[in-house]
Amino acid sequence: MLRTELCRLLDIDIPIIQAPIVPGACPELVAAVSNAGAIGSLGAAFRSAKDLTNDIRRVRQLTPRPFIVNHVVPLVDEAAFAASLEARPTAISLALGHQPGLIKRVQEAGLRVLHQVHTVTQARQVAESEVDVIIAQGSEAGGNCGMVASSVLIPQVVDAVSPIPVVAAGGVADGRGLAAALVLGAVGANIGTRFLACEEACVDPAWKQRILGAQSEDAVQLTFWQELFGAPGAEAFDVVPRALRTPFSDEWLARDVGGDAERLRVEIVKAVRSGRIHELAPFTGQATGLINSVSPARDVIDAILTQAEDVLRRASQLIT
Repeated sequence: MLRTELCRLLDIDIPIIQAPIVPGACPELVAAVSNAGAIGSLGAAFRSAKDLTNDIRRVRQLTPRPFIVNHVVPLVDEAAFAASLEARPTAISLALGHQPGLIKRVQEAGLRVLHQVHTVTQARQVAESEVDVIIAQGSEAGGNCGMVASSVLIPQVVDAVSPIPVVAAGGVADGRGLAAALVLGAVGANIGTRFLACEEACVDPAWKQRILGAQSEDAVQLTFWQELFGAPGAEAFDVVPRALRTPFSDEWLARDVGGDAERLRVEIVKAVRSGRIHELAPFTGQATGLINSVSPARDVIDAILTQAEDVLRRASQLIT
């Protein structure tokens, strides 16, 4: 069995976190991942306190195992955040911004705090709040990501925040990726795109099929996004979404947003709320090129674990 400090901290058997991919991270996926011995994450973004509470209740109906609730710092809904603290999941994870007050509230509630970052500077800022785990996300990741590749970001963050354990995110979809993360000094992997292509993920089947058919170069950064939603505020991290190419993204990557910004903002928000975001921007990482099947979450986790253990055993034989 492959056990790390992450397993001890979160009371899990396998050092894998399912990323809180919205809308894919529904209770069914979260529970399936946790039941398989890893840990699932429920995304709170765009959910009301009532909806989030119902989702947490549903997760607990499906699994007795640990799980995480994630909040996007620049979009935190106060009622939903309070509801998640009251529900007492195993941990709260925070992303896309730094607000020490939120971290302190989680700590005062007696819950573990995980915090995602994209640069060494951000990691040092978050480390000052004494979080339990820092997730270092490389630019290969889907959704909102930074500009530094995982292979150079992870070891730098490990060195910068020691002894706080670091989890790798971005570009991990199989056991080789998990093994590489561990060799770079991480204590586990935060995986998103691979879990989107799971039977339990609550996304349109067309999105899953696009992941299977895409190459890594088809997952592009939507550099026009900041023109639509503005520069990040003081609490927000500077990130750019990565998604599979669509006619929508091809058009706006090739032309100036200009006076169309407000219309496009409305169109995107409507797509998110109606579950149609995959038609405009199916958030997907470069790991898409490694994925060739839609499988149950348990099968995905078992395959990753088996391959990682095999890779690490073979690597150890290189030392004479």
